[in-house]
Amino acid sequence: MKELTERFFVAQFGSELPIWAKSAVAMANILVILAIAWVFMSFSSRLLRALNRRVVSQQPDQEERKRLDTLIRVVRYIASVVIGAITIMLVLSEMGISIAPILATAGVAGLAVGFGAQSLVKDYFTGFVMLLENQIRLGDAVEVGGKTGIVEEVTLRYVRLRDLEGAVHYVPNGVIATVTNRSREFAFALVDIAVSYGERLDRAESVIRRVGTEMRGSEAFASRILDDLEIMGVEQWADAAVMVRCRFKVAGSEQGPIRREFLRRLKNAFDQEGIEIPFPSRAVSAKNSS
Repeated sequence: MKELTERFFVAQFGSELPIWAKSAVAMANILVILAIAWVFMSFSSRLLRALNRRVVSQQPDQEERKRLDTLIRVVRYIASVVIGAITIMLVLSEMGISIAPILATAGVAGLAVGFGAQSLVKDYFTGFVMLLENQIRLGDAVEVGGKTGIVEEVTLRYVRLRDLEGAVHYVPNGVIATVTNRSREFAFALVDIAVSYGERLDRAESVIRRVGTEMRGSEAFASRILDDLEIMGVEQWADAAVMVRCRFKVAGSEQGPIRREFLRRLKNAFDQEGIEIPFPSRAVSAKNSS
């Protein structure tokens, strides 16, 4: 571009351009390159947003929408890196800096740095595989790298989580050996209920089942609870209570809210029916030594 501009001015004015004119031409070319890069960045961003809206609107499956949204974000990031790299090379060329030696040096340096940046390469490779296999999406409740939370961002480098306390965790993809995803299609809200040894289990289970049926039939939980309450039976004989295990089949990420609301309603129902909820107690006897 620089040569073309100089030839144009030479053809117009019929003389060699002075140094200051050449510098002005180079600066003008750089501004044109930056403007074109900005146009491409803006165009690609708008195109990806429009594509995302169109694809998501035509996809009724909520799980597939999350996957597409995550992929669009990664593609936008890659497009920004590619456009930025090309822009830098063109600007250096306009400044009279040869790109070939830089690329050669970068290749040699890349081999040296590669040995010390194996973890970084591993991060990118693992991130690519996770996205390709659709293991993690935005909004999922997951456990990765020993951290649990809601996925706020997925890149080729890391996964950003926010836990229940609001703390943000950046987990490098390279340290992720196992992904525990609690948001796929459905989950189970597991509840262990303590019943006193003095109560009849049949009566307690009848109240538990009734509360579960009422809760599923309520407007607030009809779409979040996918099946009737399943009473799995006696889980163990604890020190002060018989532990009855039951579970709800719920929509992904709804285990916590469903479990807490069920326990709240069950406490009120047990109080109304006079069913004792046991608590640890200790009997103390005094021995007369005389």
